Amino acid sequence: MDSLSDKNPLLKRIRRAVSRGALTEDGYAVAEGVHLLEEARAAGCEIYAVIAMASVAADFPEARVVSDKTFRDLASTETPQGVMALVRPPAWTLEQVVNGNALVVALDGVQDPGNAGAILRAAEAFGATGAVFLKGTVNPYNPKCLRGSAGSAFRLPIVAAVEPEVFLDRAPKALYAALPRAQKLASEADLAAPCGIVIGSEARGVGAAVEARAIGIRIPTRGVESLNAAVAAGILLYEALTQRAKR
Repeated sequence: MDSLSDKNPLLKRIRRAVSRGALTEDGYAVAEGVHLLEEARAAGCEIYAVIAMASVAADFPEARVVSDKTFRDLASTETPQGVMALVRPPAWTLEQVVNGNALVVALDGVQDPGNAGAILRAAEAFGATGAVFLKGTVNPYNPKCLRGSAGSAFRLPIVAAVEPEVFLDRAPKALYAALPRAQKLASEADLAAPCGIVIGSEARGVGAAVEARAIGIRIPTRGVESLNAAVAAGILLYEALTQRAKR
């Protein structure tokens, strides 16, 4: 068990990654909490280091130890569990995500990391083949996004910071966008064929380039015009799973 001072370079890397909501400069995600540490191990991800606060360090013999105050300063949560890890997520290419019998969920401008993480969780649960984070979307390895994904970010193929034009050029031929005022219902779309589903931000929806290329689909609702981005993604992905189960 190794103790670290507050000025240790490793802790500086973690602080920068957490403040930027991104990977460390050398490509590691900051995974906070026992559950994410276990999920990263189960997924076979490389774990560079485990950091634990002194008061719980006995439960993590492999950890490097910091004071409780230092740990709380590092963590992005108000009530941290006392352990975090630097985890290297799997690397994927856009071609791997969009090829074959694809069911791709693309996030276009989704800024809330909790929503983005919940979309990843739904994507894995309902059989998506991968997720594409278009440029302008929150980083999938933002610590809050990782927590929201509940470990799905370590298993689901993900590519990030993709230019919309690049995605549109390589996306499945059948590309749908969730639009509250679309004429076509989600149940009328052929989601059993290779396809992509684009989820836009709650503030502005999908970008103009995506809207021009995609077929708009909507979820019938009563009393409200639009749904939370993660809820909408979950419903559309479940519809796709249901259609594919019938083929």
